[in-house]
Amino acid sequence: MARAAVPGRLTWRAATLAEARRETSTARTLVLDVPDWPGHLPGQHVDVRLTAPDGYRAQRSYSIASASSDQSQIELTIQKLDDGEVSPYLTDVLEVGDQIEVRGPVGGWFVWRESRPHPVLLIGGGSGVVPLMAMVRARGQSRAKQPFRLIYSVRAPEAVIYREELPRHVRDDPGFDLFLHYTRQAPDGWPDPPKRIDVATINSHGWPPDFTPDVFVCGPTTFVETAADILVALGHDPKRIRTERFGGTS
Repeated sequence: MARAAVPGRLTWRAATLAEARRETSTARTLVLDVPDWPGHLPGQHVDVRLTAPDGYRAQRSYSIASASSDQSQIELTIQKLDDGEVSPYLTDVLEVGDQIEVRGPVGGWFVWRESRPHPVLLIGGGSGVVPLMAMVRARGQSRAKQPFRLIYSVRAPEAVIYREELPRHVRDDPGFDLFLHYTRQAPDGWPDPPKRIDVATINSHGWPPDFTPDVFVCGPTTFVETAADILVALGHDPKRIRTERFGGTS
């Protein structure tokens, strides 16, 4: 008797939009019901595939925002790109009850595992905060003891994704620290002028190299390269620096 095929990570699954939350004017979180979801690690991503009525297909990869889980629901936070082929549909058109296809989880290098005892430094630029948020949520959910620091670089206050949730983690998760870094416009009374992320920012708000932290950096390519170079120049072990970057189409 032939055995039934068991769905794997590379199997396309129908995902139904159960809930949607507006994070910023251009970013939206999708809560998706995914039957037979195999679970994931914080930092992994999924492939998303859309199929038009004429059969045309478009596929993109998006980081998972939800904490590690073996439940049949995941969250994706999507940043809209005006010239994108997929993200405008996901942020502005997809409605509760609609279906898309997802495949994953994908990736095993840019992930945080609770078994790692080291302090963790997270550095995110723009929507690069999404996989880092999965790590923050996973730590809070499991009540892990490793100290976390997140340096989150954004253009302006209105561009902060998870602006209401992040302060709750600072309040409720002992050992989690957050520093918001603004590059174009800072809130009134903010002590630091807007600027690109630099040595002083990472040196002042990150862990020192002798703490041997695990470091995760995610964002646009130039942001990631700059942050990684600064970390190495400050004395951080390159083998402990894990990076993930994204390009300009979505």
